[in-house]
Amino acid sequence: MKESKGVLGRSARTQSGVQRVVDLQLTTVYGDFHAVGYLDLERGDEQMALIYGDIDGTEETLTRLHSECLTGDSFGSTHCECGDQLSTALRAIVAEGRGILLYLRGHEGRGIGLLAKLQAMKLQSEGLDTVEANLALGLPVDARDYGVAADMLHDLGVPSVRLLSNNPRKREALEHHGIEVAEQVPLLIPPREQNLSYLRTKRERLDHHLPHLDAVIHSS
Repeated sequence: MKESKGVLGRSARTQSGVQRVVDLQLTTVYGDFHAVGYLDLERGDEQMALIYGDIDGTEETLTRLHSECLTGDSFGSTHCECGDQLSTALRAIVAEGRGILLYLRGHEGRGIGLLAKLQAMKLQSEGLDTVEANLALGLPVDARDYGVAADMLHDLGVPSVRLLSNNPRKREALEHHGIEVAEQVPLLIPPREQNLSYLRTKRERLDHHLPHLDAVIHSS
């Protein structure tokens, strides 16, 4: 089976594929955000944007596209760095004084779903890497679609972003859907013993920019 490192998702559209459903103020441990709830009209997924500060009329807004990860975001799994990336991104946005975090549901396990992700994690515990595990299940390496993220940004009036991500495919996808990426800002989380192999695979096979692994690899 051909290894797929990710796709741009749906073709660029001339009209929005999201419906804004609700706006509210949301107080969190990180700060006071403006939350906007969206319905993805194509997939039916419920999505949310968290906005900090005044983004009206601003360009190059610090922005994080965060893929849903129940095990990491909610339960603090050390298998991945997702939970730490979520909290670090929110802190960075607050420190910046303005910014956006899009929490993208339907992205669990790089788009293969929760149960398939758990099956892939079990295969990884038996010796496969994260790419090999997805392929062994007959699933794509990365099935995420970022078209909905671009639609949300268009709806919010954000023409350009500074993208808080190590993944070049997020940048490619946003640009494909008409969002300018002025800069890709690294989001580097110190690796743990439990996820070092996973992170190495992301760098070596999925092209993630993870230069901070060099020191760990050289010392191991």
